[in-house]
Amino acid sequence: MNMTEPMFLALTALVDEPRHGYGIVQEVERLSGGRVQLKIGTLYGVLDRLAAEGLVELDREEVQQGRLRRYYQLTDQGAGALEEEAARLAANVRTATERLGARTGKAATA
Repeated sequence: MNMTEPMFLALTALVDEPRHGYGIVQEVERLSGGRVQLKIGTLYGVLDRLAAEGLVELDREEVQQGRLRRYYQLTDQGAGALEEEAARLAANVRTATERLGARTGKAATA
């Protein structure tokens, strides 16, 4: 699976607890320091794809203020995929940092 940044951040947002859509949007914004701001339509496309891959699942549905809220949770498969992607990204950062250090003659600090 080719994991996009919004997918990566949505999975990361679900590591500690199940969240509803708007809660995921808020957590993604917080995790990215405001750099990634998911629109609700984009989020549900991401969640649908993650659910189809078995990486997230519906935790529960609640009615609040007359509206249905769906809470999603990370699956064990999702945690594994997130762990693999984090390791891949970390390896890429190490490689880039080492090469940049060699280019400038400085020791890598990663």
